[in-house]
Amino acid sequence: MKLVLLSGGSGKRLWPLSNDARSKQFLKILEFGEQEDLSMVQRVWNQLKKSSLDNSCYIATNQTQVGILQSQLGQSVPLIIEPERRDTFPAIALAVSYLYSVANVDLDEVIVILPVDPYVEDHFFNTVKRLEITIKSMNADLALIGVKPTYPSAKYGYIIPESDKKAREDVLKVSHFQEKPSEEAAISLINQQALWNCGVFSFRLRYLVNILQEKGYPLHYNQLVEQYHSLPKISFDYEVVERSENIVVIPYEGYWKDLGTWNTLTEEMGRNQIGRGTISEDCINTHLVNELEIPVTILGVSNVVVAVSPDGILVSDKSASPRIKDFINYDQGPMFEEKEWGWVRILDDERYEDGRTVITKRVAVKTGRNFSYLMHLNREEVWTVVKGEGEFVQNGVPMKVKAGNVLHIPMKTLHSLKAITDMEMIVVHSGYSDEDKVMELYSTWSEMSEHCLNISMR
Repeated sequence: MKLVLLSGGSGKRLWPLSNDARSKQFLKILEFGEQEDLSMVQRVWNQLKKSSLDNSCYIATNQTQVGILQSQLGQSVPLIIEPERRDTFPAIALAVSYLYSVANVDLDEVIVILPVDPYVEDHFFNTVKRLEITIKSMNADLALIGVKPTYPSAKYGYIIPESDKKAREDVLKVSHFQEKPSEEAAISLINQQALWNCGVFSFRLRYLVNILQEKGYPLHYNQLVEQYHSLPKISFDYEVVERSENIVVIPYEGYWKDLGTWNTLTEEMGRNQIGRGTISEDCINTHLVNELEIPVTILGVSNVVVAVSPDGILVSDKSASPRIKDFINYDQGPMFEEKEWGWVRILDDERYEDGRTVITKRVAVKTGRNFSYLMHLNREEVWTVVKGEGEFVQNGVPMKVKAGNVLHIPMKTLHSLKAITDMEMIVVHSGYSDEDKVMELYSTWSEMSEHCLNISMR
């Protein structure tokens, strides 16, 4: 059995902490056992390890999330990278082509697709393990997991089983699906033994390979990457699941929640405050999440979430917080990004009348990590090292740098940096073009060192 975790999507519903570069699954505000400040993806990965499923896992993601995934889970996690964001059907199609043509997975192998961010108990993954034997023993096209509802929710889709028909004692035949009904309709569905659709699908690899062939899509991963932009933006549910005839579902009776909004996420936070600030004692059910160094004070306000980040400030009644996605349309890119080598925070972004653009950033590089060896074609940079020590290379010439050093990097100058200890720098970019073109020669320090040594000896 192979597992593919879907990690995509933009970051609007948990703004301002989430953005296009840091979606909800990467926010470090959850607890897991004695560990604190884990993200959703880290929590799920730990659960997969406890269930001995991590060695069978791949993560399907887009290019913008590669750095943060490697930062939070390590560089050895297998990634299947989409060239752009589309929807769950294109993402799963690409994953299938990768497993078939690159990983050489057997066509009869069972593939399980699941979200990267479910908030579940550990025993949920025992149910995931059952999908393999269910597919094989029932000879079903698809096997799903359905969560037994605890209340008539209008936020989730429903799986409706065939009445009084069990494929097996603990497995139900699926009749049809209902997408986000009204609460009144949800009550009726629950009376029909309907289950919440938690987005977990399983199938033999052969089943999806045949579907891709029927639709005329290439099965080779590299070819599908080239045609990825032409794939329809449609969910896997609509394109595959609802068109399949032989579907079964395993009911799961346990805790499951989609932490997609501030009101649901704060219910699972282990404490009411993260970051600097004060919440007065007369505040009830009020949460503060503050990523900045400025203190935030909340007095006498209940049932409220206050979230503060470099991207902005949110003050919202918890019940109204799901509406945030309808209001966020600010003309700015991510102001904070977590990278494989550290993080970047934009402090100032200015455009001047003469066309010059000046961006000031605070940049952190973790011990032993490095930048790629590259040059900027449209901007020059000034780095002021404020913490730590590292090795800096410019046009093949290495030098040691430490706190207090100031480095000037002209346009079209090859350069890189490796941190000997944890480093922080103030970096100022300036140029006359909003679009910075980059020429990268090497991504690893060993490759760069080998070629720099050759250059230095000539």
